[in-house]
Amino acid sequence: EVQLVESGGGLVQAGGSLRLSCAASGFSFDSYSIGWFRQAPGKERERVSCIGSSAGSVGSTYVADSVKGRFTISSDNAKNTVSLQMDSLKPEDTAVYYCAAASVSRYCWSATEYDYWGQGTQVTVSS
Repeated sequence: EVQLVESGGGLVQAGGSLRLSCAASGFSFDSYSIGWFRQAPGKERERVSCIGSSAGSVGSTYVADSVKGRFTISSDNAKNTVSLQMDSLKPEDTAVYYCAAASVSRYCWSATEYDYWGQGTQVTVSS
């Protein structure tokens, strides 16, 4: 069984930090590229960040312009997890955050191309 589980969401004041974690079961992150997405009420799902695997684009990462300089993606193969460090949070970062897994043939895909999705974790940033 393939499963992704996000954790680390919560409520934080503007300017604060949160660290989200995506844990995998039933497969190894060595075999997949991982993406982070977010969706706020009334808005389209937005790609936030992507990272390649050891079986694909090693060391390749992407961060969206809206979070560049504030968010950082990283992986820990020993723990089979991918994290998203979020600093200098703004109220507009409020959303449900999802991690997703796709083929290692590319390190970053569009939302419709990801094969597996987590249940999401809520991030709320107060003004």
